[in-house]
Parts: sequence; C-alpha cells; structure tokens
Amino acid sequence: MSARSFTTPCRIEIEQSEEHFHAHVELDNGIAIYPGDRVRVHGAPIRISFGERIAFDRTATVTRAGPLLRCWTRLAAYFDMRELYEVSFNPGRVK
Repeated sequence: MSARSFTTPCRIEIEQSEEHFHAHVELDNGIAIYPGDRVRVHGAPIRISFGERIAFDRTATVTRAGPLLRCWTRLAAYFDMRELYEVSFNPGRVK
C-alpha cells in the first residue's frame, strides 16, 4: 500500500486582474488527479504584478494515494460538503 510517484511536464496559467484571480496547473497527456493524490510543481516561486497574465511550462511530481488514503479523503470531503448545506432560507434573523 505504498504511494506511487512519477514526474510529468505541466502547464501553469496565472492571472491577477480585476476580472480574474486564479492559478491553474494542467498536467500533460490529460493525467487525471483523484481524491488523496498530491501534486508538487517544481521551480522557483512565481510572482506577478496586478493586471498580468502568464503561462509557462514546468515539471510536477504526482504522488498517487493508496486505497486507504483515497477512501479517507472521500469520507472527509463528504463531511466538509455537509457544512455547505447548513443554510437557512427562512425570512428573518438567524437565532
């Protein structure tokens, strides 16, 4: 049940503007990431100024979760999602 790791190229897109504020990493060859998996992008920290948008290539190490960690992650995510359901649509103040 040990973790399996591999290195793959990836594409990073970062934007910091009035319209968008995001950072996305897309792994080459459409490699899917599953619950519990970890991705570490290699390289120096990235800093961009407001109003900039950049995209560049780096490498990333993907560590696959074992069956036990994958199951635990899904279970924990279920209970985290339940917090979103604690919303009231009743008129008036919450007591």
